[in-house]
Amino acid sequence: MMQNGVTDRPKVGLACAGGVIEGAIYEVGALCALNESIDGLTLNDLDTYVGVSSGALIGSMLANGVHPRELSRAVVSSATDSTLNLEPEVLFSPAIREYAGRLRKLPRTVAQSLAYYALNPGDLSLLGLLSTFGSLVPNGFFDNAPLEHFLAAVLSETTGRTNDFRKLHPDLRVVAMHLDSADLAVFGGPGLDHVPISKAVQASTALPGLYCPVEIDGRHYIDGVARRTVHASVALDAGTDLLFCINPIVPVNLQLEQHADRLFNAHPGPSLAAHGLPSVLSQTFRAIVDSRKRTGFKKYEHTHPDADLLLIEPECDDASMFFSNVFSFKNRHDVCEHAYQATRQHLLDRADEIVPKLERHGFRLRADVLQDPSRRLFDDRGIPLPYSDHDLSSSARAVFRETDAVLDRLDAMLQRLERRAA
Repeated sequence: MMQNGVTDRPKVGLACAGGVIEGAIYEVGALCALNESIDGLTLNDLDTYVGVSSGALIGSMLANGVHPRELSRAVVSSATDSTLNLEPEVLFSPAIREYAGRLRKLPRTVAQSLAYYALNPGDLSLLGLLSTFGSLVPNGFFDNAPLEHFLAAVLSETTGRTNDFRKLHPDLRVVAMHLDSADLAVFGGPGLDHVPISKAVQASTALPGLYCPVEIDGRHYIDGVARRTVHASVALDAGTDLLFCINPIVPVNLQLEQHADRLFNAHPGPSLAAHGLPSVLSQTFRAIVDSRKRTGFKKYEHTHPDADLLLIEPECDDASMFFSNVFSFKNRHDVCEHAYQATRQHLLDRADEIVPKLERHGFRLRADVLQDPSRRLFDDRGIPLPYSDHDLSSSARAVFRETDAVLDRLDAMLQRLERRAA
């Protein structure tokens, strides 16, 4: 950052991982806490944004100037700009076309199977039949094309935003995986910047099994989490000096809570196995993703030794994120509020580690904000609280203070004129 004795402005970036709906809500709460707690930081004015899965949705909003607090209002469908209100129904539209396409294959598949087993009766088995009819199973339960339509409307030119990577002032990168090669696709980068942002986000959020693969220019793409979690390297390779990483995908450790229950002679809670297959699969997926993330961050220490990374994620004993039901409005604002408060506590608890990283790049951790117990995103009824002065950047606060001073002087002048006229 030093060139001919002159300190250059640091290049600051944000990388957001995935996590379906609850992951996006967690990220919104964490970003609200970051935005107000770090003096000099404005999350709508960074150099680079990298997003994967639901993190791509959040990153595209921030890069287009949508304030984190406005996103927190959108979580409960109370955004000032009503176009930002995303209802769960948009994310869970049945993949009717996919179902119909598979059904059309049924007669031919049955005929081919009967012909094969007539010639090879010794191969007939239950597993063999399941394998034969595997091509009839839909690629996904849901179609996320409505998400693409929603985002295209939000990022339309009429809203003062853009759906074109090439027209954005900051660099926005949306990561997905090419299904047929397992190669990473970085939309917004060279060769893929012609793809609309909304279409790139649709591809990046196509979680296998949940959503159908997304076709772009004749190629099929799925969720980029299939390869890596945060994809911090995309921002680091672009020369980012300070990178904020938000990752909601961590495995939960219920043994810590169960052990505490035993210490106080309480009956320990049930294991994850008691919650059924979805919880078992979720924990397995989270453990795999977390392992890859840890390996990646260790590697960055050697590949990008001059860059500082600040990782924000839930604690392993925080089960609220694991069992949240975000289809309820109350639970949605609870998750967002919880992430907001947990991030504030994280910054406060790790201030000794975080402060030097921030100060190396000209930022300051605001202890007064972090130690203020009255700060919240929502009131007790779940209604979003208005923006406060502390949500603004230091430069914006200075402008407002100067404006207040000018108005005070103008008011005093008018009062003097009135007295003279009297």
